[in-house]
Amino acid sequence: MRTIKLTIAYDGTAYAGWQVQPDRTTVQQTLEEALEKVTGERIRVLASGRTDAGVHALGQVVGFSTECKLPLDVFHRAINANLPPDVAVLDAVEAPEGFHPISHARRKRYRYAIHDGPVRDVFQRRYAWHYRRGRLDAEAMRRAAAALLGTHDFSSFETSGAERATSVRTIFDISVRRGRAGGENEGLGIRDRGLEVRDCYNAPRLRSRGACSSDSDDFIIIEVEADGFLYNMVRTIVGTLVEVGCGKRPESWPGEVLRSMDRRVAGPTAPPQGLFLVYVKYDVETKS
Repeated sequence: MRTIKLTIAYDGTAYAGWQVQPDRTTVQQTLEEALEKVTGERIRVLASGRTDAGVHALGQVVGFSTECKLPLDVFHRAINANLPPDVAVLDAVEAPEGFHPISHARRKRYRYAIHDGPVRDVFQRRYAWHYRRGRLDAEAMRRAAAALLGTHDFSSFETSGAERATSVRTIFDISVRRGRAGGENEGLGIRDRGLEVRDCYNAPRLRSRGACSSDSDDFIIIEVEADGFLYNMVRTIVGTLVEVGCGKRPESWPGEVLRSMDRRVAGPTAPPQGLFLVYVKYDVETKS
């Protein structure tokens, strides 16, 4: 028996989230069906965390055990050959016995994209929240987000529906900026441990300044890295910061929300399509 760790990317638009659900297509089900075709085994994979319907991943991590003896490179290609175009295995490595994608994770990073241009970009509708009510103040949002850094009880930013032993989490980094995610030249790409995920915004793009063409200044990118996340925590943080960005709330308000420990005080939950799981970091050693 061997333990395999996969890093996968997926466009979550067509899926009812990660977790297997009766009579609904999910990413987990899709991956497990591909694994069964390759190995002949009924394999249940465990992911670093569940993503909701419409949420995407640039670097989701899953682990599972198998009796399959195929070399890793062959195994990797075979899985991808049996996956649909909107799911891809980026990397396959041997993990130590007992590897647990959830409990062994040390950090996760999420990215959220907001498009606040005056006209909706039809090619970005699956990958960004089109905020229609006017230009947001990204600098005010950035300053307001600083109050969330550190170790706190984030129950104000948790939607009910998932039981947790504690609502205390540590945010190591939170950033808000205008421009393409990943920088001017990288689009939504990431580099992590030698892997490069190319631009998730690589949809056809009109070159003219027409109705479906967006400048990088029309996007606000929010990134949050923490030791773990509560249910809808990132999307609630985004919704709260947008209340500051549109001028409804002062920059001090997110700190007040945090201290209240009351979800009813926070802003709305941002829609799912702008959210990406960027990467998960582990201390557990793996080998190719």
